[in-house]
Amino acid sequence: MRPIYGIALTLLLAAPFSAPAFAVEPDAPQALISRADAIRIAVQTRLAEKFTATTELKKDEKGALVEYYAVPQQKLLWVDENGLTDRGKQVIAEIEKADDYGLRASDYALPDMTGFDAGASDPADKLAAAEIEISHAVLDYAHDARGGRINPTSLSKNLDPTLVLPKPLEVIESISYRSDPGAYLRSFQPQHPQFELLRKKLIELRGGGADAPEAEKVEVNIPSGPLLKFGVADPQVALLRTRLDVPDGPNPELYDEAVLEAVKQFQAEHNTTPDGVVGPSTRRLLNKPHLRNMGSPDQINAILLNMERHRWLPADQGSFYVTVNIPEFTLRVMKDDEPVHTTRVVVGKPNTPTPVFSNEMKTVVFGPYWNVPNSIKVEEIRPYVRPSGGFFFGGGGWNTQIFQRQNLRIKYGGREVDPGSVDWNRVDIRTLHLYQPPGPHNVLGKVKFMFPNKHDVYMHDTPQKHLFANQVRAESHGCMRVQNPDQLAAVIMEHDKGWSHARTQSSMDTAYDQHVALGRPIPVYITYFTLKVNEDGSITNYRDLYGHDSRMSAALLKGRTQFAERDDQIVTQSIPQRQRTRGGNPFEEMLSSF
Repeated sequence: MRPIYGIALTLLLAAPFSAPAFAVEPDAPQALISRADAIRIAVQTRLAEKFTATTELKKDEKGALVEYYAVPQQKLLWVDENGLTDRGKQVIAEIEKADDYGLRASDYALPDMTGFDAGASDPADKLAAAEIEISHAVLDYAHDARGGRINPTSLSKNLDPTLVLPKPLEVIESISYRSDPGAYLRSFQPQHPQFELLRKKLIELRGGGADAPEAEKVEVNIPSGPLLKFGVADPQVALLRTRLDVPDGPNPELYDEAVLEAVKQFQAEHNTTPDGVVGPSTRRLLNKPHLRNMGSPDQINAILLNMERHRWLPADQGSFYVTVNIPEFTLRVMKDDEPVHTTRVVVGKPNTPTPVFSNEMKTVVFGPYWNVPNSIKVEEIRPYVRPSGGFFFGGGGWNTQIFQRQNLRIKYGGREVDPGSVDWNRVDIRTLHLYQPPGPHNVLGKVKFMFPNKHDVYMHDTPQKHLFANQVRAESHGCMRVQNPDQLAAVIMEHDKGWSHARTQSSMDTAYDQHVALGRPIPVYITYFTLKVNEDGSITNYRDLYGHDSRMSAALLKGRTQFAERDDQIVTQSIPQRQRTRGGNPFEEMLSSF
């Protein structure tokens, strides 16, 4: 801070805030700073204090605020010399509605400006603290609304969505010139139609349905107002005591231990999180207790988890994209937010799950080769290549009939190798290129849809058509097998290439390793939604196939940011036993499950 500003601030803070900054003599110089400048200097002073960042996010937020408020001409965002501005009140009101969007209003620290006195001894410092506190809450809210509350990959390597989190400086600079800062903050919430249906259902299940019948009158209503929580002193706390029959104590307006326990008990009885914080949702229940049984905790938690998964998708998914919902075993091609093609899929088994991620489809391959992954070479091929009958008696040789029966080929150094000529005791099978050429028995069928990714999964046809009749279709090694691949190919090729259905079908029937590069990459979203709200307000639930709900619930709803469960602790009970047990050759079962 420059010395002249430090002197001016000291003089200004020493006088009542309602009085002029300086007593000006006729020939004396004019006051050097305004009251707004005094608050700005107090903000800069606070931000210049030593700060130990607990996370990279907090470090970035602090840096953004330091950079924003360091510019002299930057206006204060939320306060002026009289207290909270209309902008400040708007943004606080929006943050206090966070529960309605699947977040927690209690996660965002907001200043209590009740009874603020502009003529108090140190108003600039209190206003500066409020300005910074609201700015931090704004940045935290924007970060959380876009999916930043948990790191999905810390829960499972198979939860790998591409998160696009807002940059703190861009948020604070953008909100500074918005005429409606509350609406801007709300824009960070997912705009997907299903998210809005989930949001409305959440409010309904928490007792806020607009059409809910009035069955019980409450003598004491708690009006809209600030968040009430432990340690806060507010006139509404006295109303809260009366409403919950809590004795007044030494200070009726103080939210003390007795009030905290009464609020927690009320929240638990009314199927909402017992965090002891009275925000919009708890106020609705206090004023309409007859709605206490509108939704069970499990229903509400399931909605919260699926709302969070919408934050993993981009705000703009594109006008044309492909999406697979794993628990639903369903693929959809979407155009302008409407499905133009829907079909069944087979997804990964619980011990070889299909990952949750996003990428872009760039190539369609007609008549594809199948290149065998190393994991399958090591775990599911090599154990079934055995010595022939006379090997241990000097006869030598290996039983490699499985290669011929499944039309599997081997290359080493670019040259074809006879499986019978390989000394399987000495060779590392991972050094061999194992593949299956195009043909009627190829495990990928007639077509595959490529969207390159680190998980090495894609969509493809399959000769195992009977599996599509199963209700639970978790049978693959992670790739997605498509029931009607000719129709999916026709939709994609018509959209991208203008191909006729006949031309696509011809490639399906006759092509041999024909790679068709798409002119415009098509977004692909592999999702994991276990609950859907239908247009009529009813709910459809899907099986938590891989146990991701429990992982997310532990991390998100119970306040844990890490989850130690390993991916091999799978939910095998999700698959009926009769569908998981087969007879026959284990290697051939592997081929049918790819």
